[in-house]
Amino acid sequence: MSSALKFAQPLPVNTTVPRSRHENKPLFDPLRGASSFLGSTRKLSLISVRKSNKANVGQRQSAVVAVSEVVKEKKPKSSSNLLITKAEGLELYEDMILGRSFEDMCAQMYYKGKMFGFVHLYNGQEAVSTGFIKLLKKEDCVVSTYRDHVHALSKGVPARAVMSELFGKATGCCRGQGGSMHMFSKEHNLLGGFAFIGEGIPVATGAAFTSKYRREVLKEADCDHVTLAFFGDGTCNNGQFFECLNMAALWKLPIVFVVENNLWAIGMSHERATSDPQIYKKGPAFGMPGVHVDGMDVLKVREVASEAITRARRGEGPTLVECETYRFRGHSLADPDELRNPAEKAHYAARDPITALKKYIIENSLASEAELKAIEKKIDEEVEEAVEFADASPVPHRSQLLENVFADPKGFGIGPDGRYRCEDPKFTEGTAHV
Repeated sequence: MSSALKFAQPLPVNTTVPRSRHENKPLFDPLRGASSFLGSTRKLSLISVRKSNKANVGQRQSAVVAVSEVVKEKKPKSSSNLLITKAEGLELYEDMILGRSFEDMCAQMYYKGKMFGFVHLYNGQEAVSTGFIKLLKKEDCVVSTYRDHVHALSKGVPARAVMSELFGKATGCCRGQGGSMHMFSKEHNLLGGFAFIGEGIPVATGAAFTSKYRREVLKEADCDHVTLAFFGDGTCNNGQFFECLNMAALWKLPIVFVVENNLWAIGMSHERATSDPQIYKKGPAFGMPGVHVDGMDVLKVREVASEAITRARRGEGPTLVECETYRFRGHSLADPDELRNPAEKAHYAARDPITALKKYIIENSLASEAELKAIEKKIDEEVEEAVEFADASPVPHRSQLLENVFADPKGFGIGPDGRYRCEDPKFTEGTAHV
């Protein structure tokens, strides 16, 4: 009986994994044609669902459209052929400089003992945050990961509020209760950083469902809000990722799934962790476009982001965008970063997204060196002021310890006299002093 069955055999496993993914091939080689994954020089790569199995495909309300339908090539409106205006260029540059300078200061403050626990920096990935978030409206939502400081800054959360949160101070955006991995701001529709990979994706899907419900059920015609869900390559083998792709496509939710593929999940190479490292291909499997873009180029990211966000706002459903980027530091500030190949790190450092944007701005006469230096000086002052503000801010009061913990504040957190139990002198009897 078993002789009648034929199985496709898996590819042989290479047990001697080289330290570099492509030891004999330069990464981001524009002449490579075999794969569009590493270093695609095209503006994007989008694949569609194959038209096989027509009986199943025919049941869909709408098929995944071709690349020309989803991200159309735009003809320049003027003879200049510039991708951005001067105002746009300066906004992008300022936001990316803010993200880099802020994270560099975080490293200094961490090693000075001003921050505690794990702190994950965003250096090198600024083109993704800036390229996407600066296209949003204030009402649009962002859901982040544990690498969330720069997402918060791009969404408009003041630097002093983010720094104070990192210091664990009461003036932080979460009053010192969130810390590095849990930035949140209701005012700015930043729906949180999440410490466990994948747990933010269902929250983002829920936010997108809220937008659709308000528009279609509550008849709020002006509710065209979009949600961005940021997560890394290490998340893309988790169940929440697949479940939410399915739900978002099924209900055509206004959400963009943004994969910040920095090629490493802590110390695990992405190519060793998944059967098909081309994450963007998973989008069409669920009935949505899948796009790959060079995440080290803010202008390419911005172009793809604009199309995906506009598409969601029009009610055409979700998009999966894989931004291939690279973090310049270790996984966290506690990581000595000894696993990655030094040549690989040097290669990506030479492709610094901030340096590339600066070069584009100067070469196209969008701004002068002096104007960019003025932005850098302004940001340095802003970050230094944020540190001074955070350092001088008060720590949270002990009564705050039980806030936002219990659904019923009368149950345990507050005593019969209406005061928090932790304020009772006998509250810590028999335990270490709080």
